[in-house]
Amino acid sequence: MKNWIKTLIVCLMLIGQIAYAADLASAKAQGLIGEQRDGYLGLVKGDAPADVKALVTSVNGQRKAQFAQIAAKNGVPPEEAAKVFAREAAERTLPGNYLQNASGAWVRK
Repeated sequence: MKNWIKTLIVCLMLIGQIAYAADLASAKAQGLIGEQRDGYLGLVKGDAPADVKALVTSVNGQRKAQFAQIAAKNGVPPEEAAKVFAREAAERTLPGNYLQNASGAWVRK
């Protein structure tokens, strides 16, 4: 069942973020945002522009809804779906972009 969840999460991630692909990729490449260890995006620097903050809020809202749907379909807590997604997102993060490590610090991949 975990493989199915993982595949579904990756597919939903790609579908849900197509509209934001250019802006999201750009903000990640600039080091403004990164993948948090909880499956959500985070601001690497607190002084990010308002449009970047809005992008993070929007994408995180979509992710939260997707995690809830996946969790309900599979009888697991949303946090479990988010953890699976976080691992996949970390693997797919491009070199030079930021990830949050186990202690919560931002590190470049």
